[in-house]
Amino acid sequence: MRVHILGVCGTFMGGIAAIAKEAGHDVSGADKNVYPPMSSQLEALGVRLVEGYEAPIGADVDSVVVGNTMSRGMPVVETLLDSGRPYASGPQWLAENVLRDKWVLAVAGTHGKTTTTSMLAWILEYAGLSPGFLVGGVPGNFGISARLGGSKYFVVEADEYDTAFFDKRAKFVHYRPRTLVINNIEYDHADIYPSVESIIWQFHQLLRTVPSNGLVIANGKDANIERVVARGVWTSLVTFSAAERAARWFGAYDSIGTESRFTIFEQGAACGSGRWSLLGQHNLENALAAIAAAAHVGVAPAVALAALADFKGVKRRLELRGTFGDITLYEDFAHHPTAIATTLAALRSVAPKQRIVAVMEPRSNTMRMGVHRDTLAPSFALANRVFMLAAADLGWDPGAVLASLGDRLVVATDVQALLARLLADLKPGDHVVLMSNGSFHGLPELLERALASRATRA
Repeated sequence: MRVHILGVCGTFMGGIAAIAKEAGHDVSGADKNVYPPMSSQLEALGVRLVEGYEAPIGADVDSVVVGNTMSRGMPVVETLLDSGRPYASGPQWLAENVLRDKWVLAVAGTHGKTTTTSMLAWILEYAGLSPGFLVGGVPGNFGISARLGGSKYFVVEADEYDTAFFDKRAKFVHYRPRTLVINNIEYDHADIYPSVESIIWQFHQLLRTVPSNGLVIANGKDANIERVVARGVWTSLVTFSAAERAARWFGAYDSIGTESRFTIFEQGAACGSGRWSLLGQHNLENALAAIAAAAHVGVAPAVALAALADFKGVKRRLELRGTFGDITLYEDFAHHPTAIATTLAALRSVAPKQRIVAVMEPRSNTMRMGVHRDTLAPSFALANRVFMLAAADLGWDPGAVLASLGDRLVVATDVQALLARLLADLKPGDHVVLMSNGSFHGLPELLERALASRATRA
């Protein structure tokens, strides 16, 4: 089959392209911006890329897959609709061409989806189950974001964002999981959903798709998940938590450091100890969810714990970029107050007395709209210094919104000014975390090079 993908360089659609190519299809794609690393990955797979949407879709294309960045009014979309040619969304194509005969393990929730999906895929791989997967990031153990796999198991990051311009349901309703993880539910994606109630409604549609012989694995201490379940659940449900001992799967850290150790419990009985280099209670909960999901397909907790000891994390999820002249630099995807607070708590657990310097780009649509203004300042409670990029088109004033941070706050209007202020402020012993769900205008690379050069001169 000849498959052409519109919006191919997004993480999800790029994953669809990789899976389609592996499945033996002839794959091409177009995007407004074609650039590494996704363009390099796709070209290496033999996917033909076109920059821009001006070129007509070839007459030999059998299937057009439409990404959710495409919208009515775009010439390529109007031409496609006028032609009467068949088209599908990415989630629909995945469901119809890959997932139909698979045991789907889906990971949903506002926070932690990418990490938990990556953990689960790696546990199944370590156990010899050769799963397929599609992740909204790049797991360190695989080095790729998607693959078809060699078994009946497929692990998918189940995003609640809308599917396409012609399908405003959440992506995850297409996946029909037999094993479903729900990490947490908070208000996000304000450009799509008017309230947390509308998000809860979507999650309940997801619950409606899980068969009675499946399993729902849910955070045992989340009020919005409780509200979803109260609307009806037709599948066995088990809980996990690192805060609530009554959960079916409970975990607690025994020691925290460069290599942390933890113990997990099932129904109150210890069933193994683990060790890893990851940080934070949130990652322990991610691990509990992954262990519970793996157990549903027959992987023993001991095997899952052994796999997690070798888990290499996910790029840009509290990723350690290096230490430069005794300044430790991390990069993280946090773009929601809860995620910011969780990330800083994880850093504080390994740096109890050092300065923590948080550097934030408010880039997500929800953040740019100012939806989280009232909870943003408290999320930085554990940071000694907060540097904020105030883009010209940001819909609110960071200086005013974060005024309660006092002299801990530095606001800059462009990346070069932000970099200069950072370099003037940073001291040996600092732990610095760059937080953005985008490229941060190249700041991670710029800061790393500047710190490395300064350390060499010292």
